[in-house]
Amino acid sequence: AGDSKDSLIVMARVTTYMGFTIPHLLRSACRLCPAHSALVVLRHSASCYCTANGTIQSKRKMDHLERTANNFRQEVISQAKVCGITNESETVKRLRLAITNKDFTFKAGQWVDFFIPGVSVIGGFSMCSSPGLLEREGMLELAVKYTDHPPARWIHTECTLDSEVALRVGGDFFFDPQPGDAPVKLVLIAGGVGINPLFSILLHVADLHGYQESKGNGYKMGTVKLYYSAKNTNELLFKVNDN
Repeated sequence: AGDSKDSLIVMARVTTYMGFTIPHLLRSACRLCPAHSALVVLRHSASCYCTANGTIQSKRKMDHLERTANNFRQEVISQAKVCGITNESETVKRLRLAITNKDFTFKAGQWVDFFIPGVSVIGGFSMCSSPGLLEREGMLELAVKYTDHPPARWIHTECTLDSEVALRVGGDFFFDPQPGDAPVKLVLIAGGVGINPLFSILLHVADLHGYQESKGNGYKMGTVKLYYSAKNTNELLFKVNDN
């Protein structure tokens, strides 16, 4: 079959995750890359459902560690130091973190358990930077929207330059094509701060394209389209980006 018929639609939740208890069940992740050339649609899935009579109700909001209890988690927990804080919007702060553990890695689309000294609640935030930034500079970035949840509130009200935290990578939703894989076409669909993991994927695609252009080998990416919305233009994140 040609590209027009060979397609894969992936439904993914890309909200901010937070939690309270350490889960015990771990499982390995699989790469988000179909075996054949395909159109991959990645989009935010809202936390609601339709009842039998057609009405829409909100689901109970699960905490990060409860919601991700069956997701893959790395064993490595790395110390990290805050080396940059910017206001990405009126409600979202962007953190740049220097990672001290050389064995710490992540794939585009994954998240971290976010451990804060003195805060009993464990946060969960998706990376908004590419794995390439970590490889090149030993840094990763998070964009966190303000809420009353302790980890998000700490980031907005107490976090300063040189604050120290600990991170552990997890998540089964990521894009990690290998050089021999067939090209795929990506459609990325996000709303609000839910863009974080998809922006990481977008930056990773840019890195892959740059490598392929400069070296003449590596993974050859198909076309990529991003559809992004927010409640107002001030809340559209990453409008200015060096990459």
